[in-house]
Amino acid sequence: MGDAANKADCELIFKRIDKNGDGKISLDEFGDAVKASGTCGNVDVPAKMKEIDKDGDGFISLDELWEFFSAHPQMLKEAVTKIA
Repeated sequence: MGDAANKADCELIFKRIDKNGDGKISLDEFGDAVKASGTCGNVDVPAKMKEIDKDGDGFISLDELWEFFSAHPQMLKEAVTKIA
């Protein structure tokens, strides 16, 4: 799978997580997505949010999510099967 396909998957996941459609993922939205994925017990949601939120504004942007998934392609594949 190439970068374009991966980027499309990332955008799909982002849209599914961003429930209110404001173009950013809040901690609550991120937590809900982690719960829905069934990996709740394995993830420290606030810590993972902080790791992905590179600019520290308290939200995950599409670019930040893409940067994270680019560094962790296996997590993108897992997210596609669980969230998308």
